[in-house]
Amino acid sequence: MTPQYGIEVVDVRIKHLNYVQSVREKVYDRMISERKRIASRYRSEGEGRSAEILGNMEKELRDIRSTAYRRVQEIRGEADASATRIYGEAYGRDPEFYAFSRTLEEYKEKQNDNIILVLTTDSDFYRYLKKAAPPPE
Repeated sequence: MTPQYGIEVVDVRIKHLNYVQSVREKVYDRMISERKRIASRYRSEGEGRSAEILGNMEKELRDIRSTAYRRVQEIRGEADASATRIYGEAYGRDPEFYAFSRTLEEYKEKQNDNIILVLTTDSDFYRYLKKAAPPPE
């Protein structure tokens, strides 16, 4: 471009521009609004992703709970079957023990903090305790 000096200008870069005060304020306002727009876009994308993650988490939590509930019910069923088998065997061997065991379970099931159980000496429970106690010396 300036051949008489032997220099060819390839690129010119501006380091600094000085605007008048009113233009400078408008430029700053435009920069601020652009940054706010970008921040708002990132916020909305983040909220969308958050909702997606929370939805997946809720779904997985429901699946885990339902699987756990199913497993609990299976275990309870197996335990009830085992208890029934054991009670059946005990009843076949010793009907008196089975009756005692069922009596204890009934008292346990009917137990409540607000209930006081008063037993007479002719009740089944007392009868079993009396048989189990060592004779007085």
